[in-house]
Formats: sequence, structure tokens, C-alpha cells
Amino acid sequence: MMNRLQKNHTLSSEFVILGFGDLAELQIFFFGLFLIMHLVTLAGHTTIVLLTLIDSCLQTPMYFFLRNLSTVEICYTLVIVPNMLANFLSRNQQMPFLGCALQMHFFVALGGAECFLLAVTAYDRFVAICKPLHYTLLITRTLCLQMLALACIGGFALSLTLTTLIFLLPFCQSHEINHFFCDIPAVLFLACSNTRANEIAVFLVCMLILLIPFLLILLSYGFIIAAVLRIRSAAGRSKAFSTCAGHLLVSLLHYGCAVFIYIRPKSCYAPDQDKIVSLIYTNVTPMLYPMIYSLRNKEVKGALGRLLHSHSP
Repeated sequence: MMNRLQKNHTLSSEFVILGFGDLAELQIFFFGLFLIMHLVTLAGHTTIVLLTLIDSCLQTPMYFFLRNLSTVEICYTLVIVPNMLANFLSRNQQMPFLGCALQMHFFVALGGAECFLLAVTAYDRFVAICKPLHYTLLITRTLCLQMLALACIGGFALSLTLTTLIFLLPFCQSHEINHFFCDIPAVLFLACSNTRANEIAVFLVCMLILLIPFLLILLSYGFIIAAVLRIRSAAGRSKAFSTCAGHLLVSLLHYGCAVFIYIRPKSCYAPDQDKIVSLIYTNVTPMLYPMIYSLRNKEVKGALGRLLHSHSP
């Protein structure tokens, strides 16, 4: 019996992504809807990257981190959404074993890098508001590059560890992933051995990627709110809050969805519920981020106006 299971595991070279096959009559509608959302997402983040690269008024640490957050978001969505769109046009999509592992690795790595960058951005805002006289001494270009490198290396290292632990498990029964991409809970659910150690590893990695950065963000904003409330000028308080409101809202959306999916045991896995939440944090929230960052930001709107004016006939 054991030999047969090992043989089945060895011969397994692909997974089947079920996606939304149970909603066949809505597949074309969903394809069009999420294609439009994907294009809007790419356009929004690309615009932020270009503006923060070419406009001289946006060459500050805050916009350096914003540019890199948008770059990570572009890569993050490209890892998931094109395959998801292809899945809408086919009933079941086959995914090679290695392709599934790579998709999970890059998804977790980029998501982890984004979590760390959000925490770094919160620290930048903390120094700008709570220690404005020391800002240029503390937040140097070298430090920005070092924090960016640490965020990316940390995300990719933790993801490699997690993905390796999951894909060393035997998948000797069903290879049908009830999801639209190779997400951690959906793949872990298929393993036919005792996954308790792997679940603990997932929990520990998620603690490092999600909870610790989120607690640091909350701590930073606790100090920021206390400092802002001490500002006597109403205009000054409004400017400080508007600078930070977008970042705080993005952090709450990102961490809220991620914590719901990943900080829980395998026994609580609910495929249909997970797919809906995953649709939100892989499609809806990335599309909203550029709007959140820019609609309340006069500097970004001013840079966009200057760019459009310079290219108008």
C-alpha cells in the first residue's frame, strides 16, 4: 500500500486548478470584469511608478517606498491574474507541479515583501511626523535602499522555506485544487500525510510576514496619532492625517484579508469562502491602492497634471 502511494505521488506531475468551474454560465462575464480590473490596476500602478521616477518633486523617501510598493503590486498581480483569466476561458486548467510551486513561491515572496515595505513606510511616516528635525539625518537614501533590500530578501527567503516545506509533502490522492491559483491552504489541504508540522511552519512564517509588521504599523501610527493631536493648527493636523490616511487604509485592507486566509488551522479551510476573499486581495484591493494613494495626495495629483500638461499639444 505504501509503495503504491509513493508511486502515485512520484508519477504526479501536475495539478488541476478548478477555479470557478461551478459558475460556467458566468465565466465570460467574470473574464471581462476581471480583465478590466486588471488593466486598471496595471495602469494605476504604472502611472505611480512613472510619476515618482520622472517628477523632481516626488524624489523623497516616501515616494521611493510608494514606487516600490507599486512595483511589487504589479508583479504580485501578474503572478496570479493572467492564469486566473485563462481559467475563466477553460473549465479546468492544468498546472505543472513545478509551475504550481513557483506560483506559490512568487506570490508569497511578493506578498511578504509588500508587508515588510508597508511596515517600512509606516516607520518613514513616524520619523517624518514625530521627529521632523531629524528626518533627513535618519532617513537617508542608503537606509532606504537597505530597507528595500531587506524587505525583498526577507520575503523571498521566508517564501522559499515555506514553499519547500509544502511541496515536499506527498499529494497521493486528489490533485484538484479548489481555487483559482496555487494558494497555501488549498494546496496544503490536498496533502495525504500528517501536515501538523507544516501547519505550524505556515503559522510561524505568517507571524513573521503578517502579524509582526502589522503590529509595528499599529505602533507607528499610535505615535503618529498622538503627535498629530498635539499640533495646534487645524490645517497642520489635516495635512498630517491626509499624508498617512492612505497608507493606513492600504495596510488595513492588505493585512485584514491576509490574516483571515492564513492565520488559521487546516481544519477551518473553506474553499468557496477563501476564493471570494482571495478575489478581493488579488484583484480589488490592488486596483484601489493607486486611487487611495493619489486621490487625497496633492503632490501626486500635481505631478500627474504637470506630466499631462507637458505632453499636451
